[in-house]
Amino acid sequence: MSKTFFIDTTRCTACRGCQIACKEWQGFAANKTTQLGWGSHQNPPDLNALNYKIVRFNEHKEKDRVIWNFTPDQCRHCTEPTCKPAADEVDKNAVIIDDATGAVIYTDATKKLSKETFENMRSYCPYDIPRRNETTGIINKCDMCNERVTAGLLPMCVKTCPTGTMNFGDSDKMLDLANQRLAIVKKTYPQAQLLGADSTRVIYLINDKPENYHKTIAANPDKSFKKIARARKPTLEGIIQDLMS
Repeated sequence: MSKTFFIDTTRCTACRGCQIACKEWQGFAANKTTQLGWGSHQNPPDLNALNYKIVRFNEHKEKDRVIWNFTPDQCRHCTEPTCKPAADEVDKNAVIIDDATGAVIYTDATKKLSKETFENMRSYCPYDIPRRNETTGIINKCDMCNERVTAGLLPMCVKTCPTGTMNFGDSDKMLDLANQRLAIVKKTYPQAQLLGADSTRVIYLINDKPENYHKTIAANPDKSFKKIARARKPTLEGIIQDLMS
């Protein structure tokens, strides 16, 4: 059965344990970063080839209160990944979907992909996830700790999380857990909602308006799999659908 993350942002304290655990498990070197000049405690400023996961810091003011929204950001492992069609045109083994878990995996074959192909993959992604390692040429992102999962272990970010923000398991069980938590959170925050439950293997629970989180917390509707696939390989049916929409 496919696997899913459930990320309950209402429980995130921005300890960044998930971020560090991911980095250590992958064996990535340190980043040279600075927190000066851009007005945030978030570090590093963005996802990169040495960070598959970062905790986003977003703040806004409501009346006399400053509200912090923390979001562990990572690949969503889309059920229909829009990054795959561009990669497939060069090498169908560059981006694969694991049959057992549903994980979207970038392989070493991504080294064969041109800069243009990489830019297409990133521009098509509704969550702006893919990054390229300029040293190795490999395009990379979260791999769901697939080697751990297939061995019966939890992804490192979930294993490390101390607050219950990060959860992982069979997709149906994670959706049930997400709906249970949503019902509880809605009692205090009526605008709480789930994001990604119908199209990804990473479900987010948020208790604030999406615009008060990082801009990619919700998918860009113009970057759906069907629209991207039709744009790259137009069909008569697709053209008719576009004209009627």
